Amino acid sequence: MQNLKLVVNNNKIKKEIFFNKIELKLILNLYAKMVSNGEWKDYGLSISKREISFNVYHRTSNVPIYRITKNLTSKNEIYSIKNSNNQIIRNSDNLENLLNKIVWKKLKLVN
Repeated sequence: MQNLKLVVNNNKIKKEIFFNKIELKLILNLYAKMVSNGEWKDYGLSISKREISFNVYHRTSNVPIYRITKNLTSKNEIYSIKNSNNQIIRNSDNLENLLNKIVWKKLKLVN
C-alpha cells in the first residue's frame, strides 16, 4: 500500500458533442413556432464526430428540409443552416442571430 500512486491524465478529456441547454431552447422555440404554423411536422437529431445537427422535416421522409448544425471541428463553435441538398444557407458564430436572420419560407405543394 505504500507504493501506490494516484495518476490523473486530464489531457485527453473529450468535449461534449451536443447542443447545450440555451441552444436547444432557441431551436425548440423556433420548431414550436413553425409546427404551430403547420410548416414543420417532424424533427430528428444527427450526431457525428465533427458536428451535431437538428434536422427538420416537412413530412415523414428520408431528407430533412433544413438542418441546423453545430460544427465542432474548429476552435470556435460555428453554427450553420443547410438546405435539403446539404448546401449551407448561412453561417454564424451566434445561434440566436442566425435563427433570427433566416426567412423561413412557407412550403407549397406543386402539382
